[in-house]
Amino acid sequence: MVRQGSVSWQNWAGTYSVTPARIQHPSSPEEVVEAVSRAAQENLSVKAVGAGYSSNDIAVTRGVMLDLSRLTGILSADQRTGLVTVAAGTTLHELNHALWELGLSLSCLGNLDAATIAGAIATGTHGTGRRYGGLGSQVRGLQLVTADGQLLNCSVKQHPELFAAARVSLGALGIITAVTLQCEPAFVLHSFEAPADYEDLLEVLARLELRDHFEFLWFPHTRRVLTKVQTRLPPDAPLQPLSPVRGWYDDKVLGSVFSAMNRLSTAWPGVTGKVNRMATRALPERSYTDRAYRVVTSSRRVVFRQMEYAVPRASVAHVLDEIDDWLQRSGEQIAFPVEVRLTAADNIPLSPAFGRETCWVAVHQYHRRSHDQYFAAVEAIAREAGGRPHWGKLHYRTAEDLAPSYPLFEEFLAVRDTYDPERRFSNDYLRRVLGS
Repeated sequence: MVRQGSVSWQNWAGTYSVTPARIQHPSSPEEVVEAVSRAAQENLSVKAVGAGYSSNDIAVTRGVMLDLSRLTGILSADQRTGLVTVAAGTTLHELNHALWELGLSLSCLGNLDAATIAGAIATGTHGTGRRYGGLGSQVRGLQLVTADGQLLNCSVKQHPELFAAARVSLGALGIITAVTLQCEPAFVLHSFEAPADYEDLLEVLARLELRDHFEFLWFPHTRRVLTKVQTRLPPDAPLQPLSPVRGWYDDKVLGSVFSAMNRLSTAWPGVTGKVNRMATRALPERSYTDRAYRVVTSSRRVVFRQMEYAVPRASVAHVLDEIDDWLQRSGEQIAFPVEVRLTAADNIPLSPAFGRETCWVAVHQYHRRSHDQYFAAVEAIAREAGGRPHWGKLHYRTAEDLAPSYPLFEEFLAVRDTYDPERRFSNDYLRRVLGS
C-alpha cells in the first residue's frame, strides 16, 4: 500500500514531523525489496519507521517512509534453544505476551513496550540489570534489505561484519525485516519500590545493584529518590499482582495528578520545588509479583521530551551531583524525575554500552516547557564524564565529537560504505552523527 506526499508523519513526542514523498506499508520482506529498489530508481532516500517513539529525527525522511506495522508476529520459535525469530514491525508488547505463551522471556526489557523490535534494536534500547545488556546483545540473527535490493540473512557465520554492526545500526545499513533473538525460560519478577534519601544513594547502590534488576528515580530540587528492586523468580512462583483498584489508581489517578503537576509548574515555575517535595513525601512503599514484562513496562500518559546518556558506572554519583549543582545555580525548575538504570558492557560497535559497565541517566521535560537549556547542561556534564547519547533520544552531538567516544566508529563507517555507498538510507540525523 502506498500513500502519497500529502500525508504527514509526526513522532510521539511531537518534536519532529515530515511530509515524505510517499509512505508505504509493506507486508512482506519481498515488498520491502520492491520499495527499496523503486526508491533507488527514483533516487529517493528510504527510512523505516516503527512506532515513532524516538524523540529525535532518526526516522525522518523526505523520500520514502516504510511503515513496518504490517510485518508482525513470531515467524519461528525453538523452545529448547530459546531462539525466536520475529518480524521487524512487531511491538514489544505483542512480543512479550507471545513469548510468555511459549514459556520464554527476553532477558532484559525496556520500560516502553509500544516500540517495535526493529526500532528498539536500531536505537540501542535497553532495560536495567547489572548482568544484562541491551536488546542488541540478545540478537542472534538479522534479515535486512540492503541498498542494492538484496535480502540478506546475517549472523556470526553469515555476513559477520554486517551482523556485528547492525545490532545497533541507527537505520544506516539497511531495512531490518526480521530479528532472531536469544530468549530464556520465562520468569516472574518480584518488585519492591521504596523512597530513600539522596545522601544514602551510594550506599543504596552498593547494596542493591547486585540484585537482578535495579533502578531509581531522583526528584530534582529534593534530596529524595525512589528505588525499584526487581528480583527474578521461577515462572510457577505465586503471582501477587497489583490489585485492579491499585493498578487503576497508580496508572490513571497518579498519571492524571502528575500531568496536573506539570501543568501547574508550567504556569508557575516557582512552585516546582515545592510540588516535587510534596510528591516525594507522598511516595508509598509498593511490593508486588507478576510476569516480568508486566512489572517492567509502563504506559506514557504525559507527553515529554527526553535525553538519555550512558555514563561509566563509577561516574554516576558525580554526574547526578553536577546536575543538582547546575539546577541550583541556574534556577531552572524541573518537575520530571531523573531516571537511572544499569546495564552490562557489550561488544556492539555503536552501542553506548560498548566496552564498559554502564549507568544510564535519563532526563525529561514536559512538552509545553523548553528543554534546550536543561538538556544542553546535562549533556555537557555527561560528556565530560565520557558519556555517550542514546541514539533514539534528543542530543546535540555530531560525528566529529562522537567518533572518539566509540573505539569501532571507523569500522562501522566502513561497513556502511560497503552496504550503502550511495547513502540510500541516510537523512539529516545520520549526516550529523555519522558525518556523511
